[in-house]
Amino acid sequence: MSNNPLKGINKAKIQEFWQSGKLQKSSRITYDVAWNIILFFIILGVIGLFFAGGAGAGYFASLVKDETVRSKKEMSHDIYDYSSTSELYFADNKYLGKIRTDLHREEVKLEEVSPYLKNAIIATEDANFKEHDGVVPKAIMRAVAQEVTNASVKTGGSTLTQQLIKNQILTNEVSFERKAKEILLALRLERFFEKDEILEAYLNIVPFGRDANGRNIAGIQTAAQGIFDVEAKDLSLPQAAFIAGLPQSPTYYSPFTNGGKVKESIEPGLSRMREVLSRMLEGGYITQEEYDKAINYDVKANLAKPETSSVNEYPWLTFEVEDRATDVLSRYLAKQAGYTMEDLKNDDELRKEFQQNAERELRSGGYKVHTTIDKAMYDVVQKVKNEYTNYGRDKTTQLEDADGNMVNVTLPVQVGSVIMENKTGKVLAFIGGRDFFNKGELNHATQARRSAGSTMKPILAYAPGIEEGVLHPGSVFADVPYRYESGKELGNYTGRYHGFTSVRYALAKSYNVPAVKAFTKARNKVDIAKYGKSLGFTTIPEEQYSYQTTAIGAPEVTIEENTNAFAALGNNGQFADAYMIEKIVDKNGETIYEHKSKAKKVFSPQTAYLTLDMMRDVLKYGTAAGIKGQLTNPGVDWAGKTGTSNSYKDTWFIATNPNITVSMWMGYDYKLQLDSNGYSSRNTTLWARVVNAISEVKPDVAVPNRSFQRPEGIVQRSYCATSGLLPSDLCSKAGLVESDIYNAKYAPSKRDDSLITGGNFVNVKGKTVVAGPNTPREFVNESSRGVMLNPDFLKENNLNSPEKLRHLIPSSGKWSNVALPSGTAANVSESINNDGQNPATPGGVSASGSAISWAASSSNDVVGYRVYRASSKGGPFSLIGSTTNTKYGFSGSDGFYAVRAVDYFGMESSLSSSIKVGSPGQPSEPEEPADTPPEKPKKEPEEEPEEQPEQPPADDTSEEPSNNDDSSSSDTGSISNGSGNNSGSENGNTNENTEEGNTDTTDTTDTTEPTN
Repeated sequence: MSNNPLKGINKAKIQEFWQSGKLQKSSRITYDVAWNIILFFIILGVIGLFFAGGAGAGYFASLVKDETVRSKKEMSHDIYDYSSTSELYFADNKYLGKIRTDLHREEVKLEEVSPYLKNAIIATEDANFKEHDGVVPKAIMRAVAQEVTNASVKTGGSTLTQQLIKNQILTNEVSFERKAKEILLALRLERFFEKDEILEAYLNIVPFGRDANGRNIAGIQTAAQGIFDVEAKDLSLPQAAFIAGLPQSPTYYSPFTNGGKVKESIEPGLSRMREVLSRMLEGGYITQEEYDKAINYDVKANLAKPETSSVNEYPWLTFEVEDRATDVLSRYLAKQAGYTMEDLKNDDELRKEFQQNAERELRSGGYKVHTTIDKAMYDVVQKVKNEYTNYGRDKTTQLEDADGNMVNVTLPVQVGSVIMENKTGKVLAFIGGRDFFNKGELNHATQARRSAGSTMKPILAYAPGIEEGVLHPGSVFADVPYRYESGKELGNYTGRYHGFTSVRYALAKSYNVPAVKAFTKARNKVDIAKYGKSLGFTTIPEEQYSYQTTAIGAPEVTIEENTNAFAALGNNGQFADAYMIEKIVDKNGETIYEHKSKAKKVFSPQTAYLTLDMMRDVLKYGTAAGIKGQLTNPGVDWAGKTGTSNSYKDTWFIATNPNITVSMWMGYDYKLQLDSNGYSSRNTTLWARVVNAISEVKPDVAVPNRSFQRPEGIVQRSYCATSGLLPSDLCSKAGLVESDIYNAKYAPSKRDDSLITGGNFVNVKGKTVVAGPNTPREFVNESSRGVMLNPDFLKENNLNSPEKLRHLIPSSGKWSNVALPSGTAANVSESINNDGQNPATPGGVSASGSAISWAASSSNDVVGYRVYRASSKGGPFSLIGSTTNTKYGFSGSDGFYAVRAVDYFGMESSLSSSIKVGSPGQPSEPEEPADTPPEKPKKEPEEEPEEQPEQPPADDTSEEPSNNDDSSSSDTGSISNGSGNNSGSENGNTNENTEEGNTDTTDTTDTTEPTN
């Protein structure tokens, strides 16, 4: 116990104070005051909160006042209105590639996405996705607080639903207004859509950086393919984690540069992947074991490799299909908007608007564009083109660059080809050119406009006239010097003329003059423009159909359109417009466009067959006679036409069989001149190789088991080779009757009147001369007595000028039986001036086998030779025969042989030196032969070669015509029997390419330099 008094006093005082109650009273008052103060502030706070909430609500309402209340249909349209990359397909649904676009995206269904990926996205982007109603209030408050306090770290508050709203309906604008609308719309979206629908839409719209080709990508399917080369459903855990981390910063985390190369360091993406895996582990989506395994995955080693894009592998095809699909889509969109094709045609601005809309729609609409292109055929023709080495040399020319400076540019020979199905117009394959990326992007098959050359002859010079009965294969035109209506001279390719020529033969040999004459005759009665337009030519101006130069190819056309016109002939005269887009399917699987082929009649089956039959001869004995020998299936019934433009700037060959039409063109860009030596054979050889290649991969298409069938109404008729009319007795007597096939409806019914009787004729130094009273009868060709061309016929057909008459009658074969009216041409005389002298003695007599020959007499009035024989040396000579030639065949009897020349007046030369044949006896005394011939010596046959159809040499297509031929001044090399059955050879050359080449075909009235 303590003795301290102070301690006792203090205790006593404290106890006394407590018992007095003053402390309790004081504390009670203080407590009451404090509580009231606290209560006041609580009430004030609640009231403040109400005011603040009201103000906040009012502010929120003001932010969303302009946002309309959207229906489920409207929200569904907006949510699913995301771009999706369109795809291209070959025929038979074979994948070609993707449409070029700035953002590649392929839509996928949620059930086709790996569960790892779905869980990774939820764990990373929205851990409460399955529980919230579109927004998380706590996250929003946190984001608002961070924004108000300007915190350095902002964690964000957007759910997947809000991100979907921001990307598909709103913008990326940073503002309270956009955020308020986002919250409102997210809440509304959750009312209309299931969670899986929202997640699926999100996975299809979210950007994922770049793929292995450096392209911007969006959507999980495109990301899986472009980053790891797998489908979205096959993503592994580490792959899913890596991709799920990309949306936060797609470009930064992407493993690829914009050039498609793998970044030197992909650590940012790997770090983000580890973060995703940690969140999946924390969320219970994966086990520790899965986490440990995934964290060690070698991402870099498993990245996708760059793939060959359709633009790189199929540049001409990709661009062409995109352009055509855009046109189709433009018309579709216009129709959906209530416009007609006529509206677009008449309104350039409207057409441009829909074209632009179609381009955007095609690149982002997720369409599947199916084409007519056969992959096997397309691939093989590109292979043939790339392996072919005989195009000709590159040429250097000067062109103006963007700055206006002239620079040297080296250009290769370009090529274009189209393979088309006749019946439908399907473009099965084409060759767009050579070296797309270095030598230009022009598609020579579909876009380049080139002079058509002689390929115009069958389709515009002849077929329209045949259709309306103005022309026939047996129509005859005189291939003689000719001038256009403008007065400008027209010539043939070689500069030579060929006299009377049938349409059939003129087409096979590609003579220009008959083609222009036929075209002009038809043009005066036929609407040529109607046929040109019906054949699909859009590049030929209306007025050009009246120009004579159109007949030989002055118009510039595309290879596709020219091929299409020939395909109409192969389709019995029915034109099926060429097309390349088979159908277009939208991203919902609905076909919005499908081509319907509708063939329209241009020519009757009879006209088509007659034209085709003539074109067969081009490959038999004409300008493409060597091509069948290069084909692996030479029995296929091909009918075609070569073509050459003025100055060798273009070379063509187009041929059709009962299934398809195949064209081939070569030329330089900027229309430089091809090397004339071998240019045509280079082109036809490539044509043959292409045909052989497609025949191997698609024999059912390229090798039909049938030929062109002759339709009813085709008849065989004879005609006179001078006029094309029914043969007269005189025509038959002269041996000028030919035959051909006709449309029975238009077969000739008028009798020929081109020949008349008019005296006897002999040939003197290449001239036809009326036989005189003293002219020996044995030298007058009996079969030609009284047969010559009717002067009225010549005048009526404007053939009576000396220049034309000189070339009118060929000098070979049966034409030697026909004479011109006396005195009407430089090579025709009524008589010969008598010099009163005996003709000069023939020399150089020699023997070979059973024939003797000699040198011609130098006299200008010799009409023939008489041959004598003596049985022994010095013995009497007896006349054994006569001939107009310088060679005579005999029976082989031994003896001595000599010759006398006989002139127009019956005078003889002295006897030539003799030639010993065999071992004749010795005479007692030589005698001179009698001065007068026997009354009627036996006439020996002329030593003319037997008439045979002209056969082209085996290497026909490897030899080109000389451009230095100056033989146009002579008619001795002319050939023609007027029928197409070639009865002779021209200077020994049976392989004359007779198309227009350096011969200037310009009609200055029509156009300037039309065939260039």
